[in-house]
Amino acid sequence: MIEIRPFAKLGRFENDWLRARYHFSFAEYFDPSRVSFGALRVWNDDRISPQNGFPPHGHRDMEIITYIRRGAVTHEDHLGNRGRTEAGDVQVMSAGTGIVHAEYNLETEPTELFQIWIEPAQRGLAPRWGTRQFPNDGREGKFMVLASGRSEHAGTGALPINQDASLLGATVATGKTLEYRLERGRRAYLVAPRGRLSVNGVEAAARDGIAVHDEERIEVKAFEESEVVLVDVP
Repeated sequence: MIEIRPFAKLGRFENDWLRARYHFSFAEYFDPSRVSFGALRVWNDDRISPQNGFPPHGHRDMEIITYIRRGAVTHEDHLGNRGRTEAGDVQVMSAGTGIVHAEYNLETEPTELFQIWIEPAQRGLAPRWGTRQFPNDGREGKFMVLASGRSEHAGTGALPINQDASLLGATVATGKTLEYRLERGRRAYLVAPRGRLSVNGVEAAARDGIAVHDEERIEVKAFEESEVVLVDVP
């Protein structure tokens, strides 16, 4: 089954420095039909103004993945970690027993990102943070594993998460197709940061949410140069 969640109908929040769209219930936005999707709990589409960001705040027992689409974000936390993650790259924060962190756009242009939360398979683990650069040419016409807790992705260089789930990214040229196999009982959620495509024949625009379940084969066809981010969850 393929369900399209149009960008225009997502939950929303705006203030003087943040423009956010929520694929699932988050903060003051609540939709009982969109609380989670398997182990996927949050997918936020954020635009952060220059020299602004999220001040120090805490989380626990959640795998928080940040996929940078434009600009960069600078992370700092109470564990002493500090780092900058640029467009196309990924950072992962495993909140575990608790972590206090801040995320700032210290750039001269807006930062656009996906913030993706996945429920961990085990609670009470030690918190950690990591970031990694992923070359764009490694995603041309194929999915690259960016973050994963799945045994088959050990040794691939993907950032680790504490769940049998994975985040993948790909680019698809105009008129080309890309295939992904979904194991029985698992779900996938896809968003195209840019481009226009179809998933198993169902058309979607840039930044629409695409929920997939009870499908063994996912075929992505690009009607124009497109980028795809996919989460595979139990």
